[in-house]
Amino acid sequence: MAWNIGANDVANGMASPVGAKAITLRQAVLIGGLLDFIGATFIGSHVADTIRKGIVEPSAVQDPYTMSLGLLAALMAASIWVFLSSWKQIPVSTTHSIVGSMVGFGIVAGGVSAIKWWTLVGIVLSWIVSPVFACGLGYLVFEVIRRNLLSGTHLFRKALRLGPIFVGLTFFIILTSLLLDTPLGSRLDFGVTYSLLLSLGVSILLAGLSNIWLRRTLKRKSEQGVEKVFKRLQILTACYVSVAHGANDVANAVGPIAGIYIIFATGAISPQAPVPMFLLAFGGLFIALGCFLWGHRVIETLGHQITELTNTRGFSVDFGVATSVLLASKLGLPVSTTHAAVGAVVGVGLARGMAAVDFRLVGKICLYWVVTLPVSALSCMIFFVALRAIFL
Repeated sequence: MAWNIGANDVANGMASPVGAKAITLRQAVLIGGLLDFIGATFIGSHVADTIRKGIVEPSAVQDPYTMSLGLLAALMAASIWVFLSSWKQIPVSTTHSIVGSMVGFGIVAGGVSAIKWWTLVGIVLSWIVSPVFACGLGYLVFEVIRRNLLSGTHLFRKALRLGPIFVGLTFFIILTSLLLDTPLGSRLDFGVTYSLLLSLGVSILLAGLSNIWLRRTLKRKSEQGVEKVFKRLQILTACYVSVAHGANDVANAVGPIAGIYIIFATGAISPQAPVPMFLLAFGGLFIALGCFLWGHRVIETLGHQITELTNTRGFSVDFGVATSVLLASKLGLPVSTTHAAVGAVVGVGLARGMAAVDFRLVGKICLYWVVTLPVSALSCMIFFVALRAIFL
């Protein structure tokens, strides 16, 4: 499952810089794999807990070995669906795949009452909220860049004025995402006020330093000079998306296996037991391997086929993805980075006109999104019934 997450979801962060030629495909899978591993290992435990015990009510399944078989069936069903989607070069939500599988197991093992239905309501909302919000934000950011930096006169002066603002905002997003409501933030124990002030201060400092850097980079008063600046900024925001993805989506593989490990270590269903660090590292390692070996397939779809991307457009995509996922997470919405990435790519394409977006491909992707939950649920039901007949 972790391998499949790396193969399918590395595109969320690395497709736009590849499409805009900021980095090569080989560089994308190497950077994406490494940063996903870091995010998974160091800040991924809290989401793994949600997958392990936040969908199926543990008290509804009394037998620990029934629970372990259900978790195994969920991994089997979700991993097969994500593998097939990656093979077809379609970016699906691995989060929804594992959630759908957990729902299928819960219904068979404990009945309809075993499911925490409000979690599912949140997931359905995220199908709508995350791509629409990212689409709007990607459109807005690119419109600001296009109107101020890609047309008219005095492009050099405009870039010196707006460029540092985007640098500051980018670093503010990265720093607040690491310091607020994460296990890393809890260990540092800075508090909300100090974390915000620290993030703001560092962001302002880096924005000021970037002004000096921009003066050296923008040697020509042209669109090409502006694109050169955003080539660097785009890599920065893509790296942030990859770290955030590793921290969030490692749970889709490690959550179930952590439940199985804890059951066999303690002989009981233990919802309060922490997720072991070595399992997070194990999941992060295989996410990285999936990235290295098969991540290029979905990158091609998101980076090239939906709409043509330049550096400014690619930056707008990643800024839209990172910001929408961060804000939705702080609001408690279980959003999908895959949905946000596709939405942001479409939004930037729409800023160039309807003809710039391949809506036929977008429709195909949306169809896969809709069927992910029921297909994963039904597949898991079949696997669970088969495993239960064999082992219990």
